[in-house]
Amino acid sequence: MLKIGEIRELIRLLDETSLSEITLELDDMKLYLKKPGVDAPAVVTSAPVLPAAQPAPVAVAPAAVPAPAVSATAASVAPAANPAESAVDENVHIVTAPMVGTFYRAPAPDAAPFVERGTKVNPKTVVCIVEAMKLMNEIEAEVTGEVVDILVENGQLVEYGQPLFKIKLA
Repeated sequence: MLKIGEIRELIRLLDETSLSEITLELDDMKLYLKKPGVDAPAVVTSAPVLPAAQPAPVAVAPAAVPAPAVSATAASVAPAANPAESAVDENVHIVTAPMVGTFYRAPAPDAAPFVERGTKVNPKTVVCIVEAMKLMNEIEAEVTGEVVDILVENGQLVEYGQPLFKIKLA
């Protein structure tokens, strides 16, 4: 039987890699994890593995991971879901959230933000932090250019692939 910490680690690995799903079968259980898609929620299921001689079990709906609640203020400033819709100009790069978590513009509550509109960045410039499961993940600009828009409010929950910044390419 897997411990909750081991399951969380599998979720973290799925979130931080290019994998889209993980299936793990042990003697007494089967675990299936899948990244959320545009129209499918994340699914975590666990069921005992039955010997082939037994009749098929009755289908049970999988437990869905609830989507985080978003306040009315955060929802009003949320950008279009499709990064291509947000970037009309081909010279604009969209920095997206690599995982689900909480967006922070600064390294500490009393510190200055990593970047502001107009800040010149290079591929290794840290533009924000996304906190996931008490881990602070630094997000880099990925390109050389100038920050032209910040699409997320400080402290807002972000989804995997959600646009965070627009950077005009140099």
